[in-house]
Amino acid sequence: MRTVRALFALVVVLLSVFTAPAAQAASYDQITGTGSTWSQNALDQWRKNVANNYAMTVNYSGVGSSAGRRDFVAGNVDFAVSEIPFQTAPEDGSAPEVPARGYAYMPIVAGGTSFMYNLKIGGKRVTNLRLSGEVITKIFTGAITKWNDPAIATDNPGLAMPDKGIVPVVRSDGSGSTAQFTLWMSKQHPALWNSFCTKVGRSAPCGLTSQFPTYGNAKAQSGSSGVAGYVSQDYGEGAITYVEYSYAKNSGFPVAKVLNAAGYYTEPTANSVAVALLKASINTTPGPTYLTQILDGVYNNADPRTYPLASYSYMIVPTEVGGVFTAKKGLTLGTFAHYMLCEGQQQAEALGYSPLPMNLVLAGFDQIKRVPGADASGVDINKCNNPTFKPGDSPSSNLLATTALQPAACDKIGANQCTTGTAGALADTAVSGSGSGGGAAGSAAATTAGGTASPAGSGGTGAVAQGGTDAASGAVASPVYDENGALVSTVGATATGVVATAIAAPFTLAEGGWGAQQSIMLVAGFLLLAAAVLPPVLAGRFKPRVAKAGTK
Repeated sequence: MRTVRALFALVVVLLSVFTAPAAQAASYDQITGTGSTWSQNALDQWRKNVANNYAMTVNYSGVGSSAGRRDFVAGNVDFAVSEIPFQTAPEDGSAPEVPARGYAYMPIVAGGTSFMYNLKIGGKRVTNLRLSGEVITKIFTGAITKWNDPAIATDNPGLAMPDKGIVPVVRSDGSGSTAQFTLWMSKQHPALWNSFCTKVGRSAPCGLTSQFPTYGNAKAQSGSSGVAGYVSQDYGEGAITYVEYSYAKNSGFPVAKVLNAAGYYTEPTANSVAVALLKASINTTPGPTYLTQILDGVYNNADPRTYPLASYSYMIVPTEVGGVFTAKKGLTLGTFAHYMLCEGQQQAEALGYSPLPMNLVLAGFDQIKRVPGADASGVDINKCNNPTFKPGDSPSSNLLATTALQPAACDKIGANQCTTGTAGALADTAVSGSGSGGGAAGSAAATTAGGTASPAGSGGTGAVAQGGTDAASGAVASPVYDENGALVSTVGATATGVVATAIAAPFTLAEGGWGAQQSIMLVAGFLLLAAAVLPPVLAGRFKPRVAKAGTK
């Protein structure tokens, strides 16, 4: 019996050893990152998704891009998120940002830097403001201080602009949003930007800066939620800020349409950003700036559908173990990164962003393979459920750009102005100036091919997508589902003014089916039960018989 027990125990131990690696591989160490608030709305949604479906914990704090990069340099986080690369000579005089461990830049989501504002005419909120690049630069450098300035009036023939002071709201912390905005001003309007820098004590040419100088009556707030929060309050009437489009949509506030190189005022919808980024150049030279973006072509894209301040955000991932990062955490980071590049991009538009195209996803896949401990076995572009491409597509294609509608005639620079509300503001704005009205191609229309735009002066509500409805009308468009049939998001108008609502748990892992691991574990269970039950039974059957007294 001792031999039988020993054999059963040995089998159970061996089976436990063989099944232990598979069980361990299914668990994830929690990871932590800090950085950008520009992409935080998307990150927060994706973190909820993987927590619900993978039992994965991803901690993230939106402390600003500059602080995130410093945390990565110090080795205090597993990853960081930023809109600009590490700075070897930070403009605030701080130490060069040189990590001790290897790293790579991985694109995670695209979007447009928008200009959210709070303005009323006759007690009614303006939702269709238009601004040229020169006017925007003059507003944020103190050269234009009144909403009824002649230059703003020229941009807005349909509005009788009020005699009210402008309150520019800027970031108080080191910000990737500030860096993207100031880079654009330095490239497109260098004379205005350099003159301003000289006035505030910065050396010129000053170029890109993560720290926006405070000046005049400008208000400085921390984080994207801080600047958006200030503008959205009653005391924020007359204010304007630069912030990721997602924050304006979620706040129920409009953004200014910006004049592009083709002479049209456009909104940073998912499609207009996708069109704009077709002209982005990507640094493909191996080295510290690999995959960083060059946006000169985006700023001057001649396509009428483009939004000129389009860009994308990076996750800075480690390529070496060091600091708090371990190879075990690399498994979590690699899985989370793959989710973001593929399934997570299905929610990008609903959250106020633009999903990454195939060329950036492929580049991201290459970076996942460099993360220590990451499982790259399932990295396959033909199995990536990303809305910008389908299996067999070319990396240069982008379905969003292909289906993007042409802007309405009333969005063209001239005497007319579309009345359709933008971003999170669903109500139209009546004509109060000299120009006529008309409907613009709304963001809901731009998501699907087949819509038609209302002509200028018709007073229509804009283009309507097949299978959906116009956001300005207040109806709800078609829901979005993932590859497993689970609801990802609903896109359309709501009573609160929010155009899009993302579902907290859009993705459900497919059932793995019955495999070798399940069979081994079942056998192990039976053997364990047998080890407990059979020995006593067998002991009774094979127990030697003892002769009774008085018998032979």
